Amino acid sequence: MKKNEFYTIEITGMTAEGNGVGRTEDGMAVFVPLTAVGDVISCKIVKVTKSFAYGIIDRIITSSPDRTESGCPVSDKCGGCTFRHMSYSAELAVKDKLVRDAFLRLGGFENIPFEEICGGDEDFYRNKAQYPVAEQDGKLICGFYSKRSHRVVPFTECRLQPKIFGRITEECLQLANDKKISAYKEENGSGVLRHIYIRRGFHSGEIMICFVVKNKSRQGDFSDIAKKLSGKFLDVKSVVMNVNPKNTNVIMGTENITLFGSSGITDILCGKKITLSPMSFYQVNTAQAERLYRQGMEYAELTGCETVLDLYCGAGTIGLAFSDKARKIIGCEIVPEAIENAKKNVELNGVKNAEFYCGDSGEMSQKLADKGIVPDVAVIDPPRKGCDKLTLDSLLRMSPKRIVMISCNPATAARDAKYLAENGYCVEKIRAFDLFPKTGHVETVVLMSRVEGK
Repeated sequence: MKKNEFYTIEITGMTAEGNGVGRTEDGMAVFVPLTAVGDVISCKIVKVTKSFAYGIIDRIITSSPDRTESGCPVSDKCGGCTFRHMSYSAELAVKDKLVRDAFLRLGGFENIPFEEICGGDEDFYRNKAQYPVAEQDGKLICGFYSKRSHRVVPFTECRLQPKIFGRITEECLQLANDKKISAYKEENGSGVLRHIYIRRGFHSGEIMICFVVKNKSRQGDFSDIAKKLSGKFLDVKSVVMNVNPKNTNVIMGTENITLFGSSGITDILCGKKITLSPMSFYQVNTAQAERLYRQGMEYAELTGCETVLDLYCGAGTIGLAFSDKARKIIGCEIVPEAIENAKKNVELNGVKNAEFYCGDSGEMSQKLADKGIVPDVAVIDPPRKGCDKLTLDSLLRMSPKRIVMISCNPATAARDAKYLAENGYCVEKIRAFDLFPKTGHVETVVLMSRVEGK
C-alpha cells in the first residue's frame, strides 16, 4: 500500500476518536474520518504505517443507514464535532460500546451489569465556549481549530453553543477591530488577543465574557469594549481580562482583571447555587451533569449518616450536590481558585457539613489516611489521565465501603478500576453518560464496593 492510492473498503467499526475502520482485501486496517459503520467508500490513502493506514473519503459508493446530514457548514473542517454526520442513536451506540470495550478489554471485567447509556440534547447544550483568535486579511477572526492543528476555522455560530454566544462573539470582534487590537501569533509571540471565552449559567442565564490576552497593554481599550458589551447584552454580569504571557498551548493565565461587573457569575446545579470564576471547572453540559450527579448519588446509597470524600472536587459541585444526603463532605482539589469557589459556594448555600482543602488529591488523601479518617463513600472525578497510584493506594488505606468513580476517559477509568479490583473492591455497576453529543467524548460513572474480608 502506498500514499495517494485508492481502495474500496467497507466501514465495519469505529475508534474512540470517531474514525471509521475498514480493511482492504489483504487485511490492512484503514482509519477514515467522517464515516459510519455500513458505509462503502472509495478511499484515498494519506498515510501508511507498517500495520495500518489513514485515508480520506474520495466518494461514498453506498451510504450507511446511520449517515445523516451534518447541519453545519464547517463540520468537515472544524475539529470539534466527530459524529455530526451520524444519527444520534448510532452515536450513542458507538459511545456505549467504547465504554464497554474499555472495561472488558483493558480492565478485564466480565459479567458486569452495564446500564443503558444516558443521552441528552444534541444541540446548543454547552455553557462555555473558548474561541481562538487569529487574523485574516488584516481583521480579527475567531472560530475553532481544525483537527490536529492550530489553524483557526472562522465560524461563530456553532450548533453546540447557545445562539447568543455567536452574537456576542461577533460584537467582540467588531469592537476589537475598531480598536485595532491585534491577534496573538504563536509563531513569534507578537499580538495581544489570544482567546474570547464565554460562560453562561444554564439556569441563571448570567453571562461572563473573558478576553484572554498576552499582556495588559490594551487594558483601557478592553475596558471600553466591556462597557459597550454590557450595555448591549443585558445578561452579561461579568467581563474579565485574563493575562497569559506564556508561549504555551494552555489557554488561561493565572491573573484575572475584572473590567465590568463581578469577578464571576452564578448558576444552579442540582438545586445548589454555584459561583463560577474564569478558572472554575464546571461541566459544560449542565442538564446532563445533573443527571450524572443524581446517578452518582443513587450509586452512593447515602442515608444521611455517611462521610463522603470528594477527590478532584473542582468548585465543589459534586460535594454540594451530595451534601443534603450525607453527614459530612470532605473535598480536595489542587487548583486554588477552584477551592476558593468551593468555599464561596458553601457559604452561598448555607451548607454546614462540607469542608474543602487545596492540595494534590493523592497527597491530601494520604494525609487523611494518616489521620485515620475513614470515609464511608469516596467520589473521585479525575482528569483524563486518571488517578495516580498515590491516590488509589490512599483510598485503599481508608477503605471506604463504596467508591463512585466519575470519569471522562473510559480507558483510564477501566485501568483504575482494575487496580482497585485487584486490591479488595468489585465493580457493581457502570453507566455511560453522553455529556458531549456530536463530539468524541463520553463520561462514565462506576460503582465499586469493598469486598468484605479483604
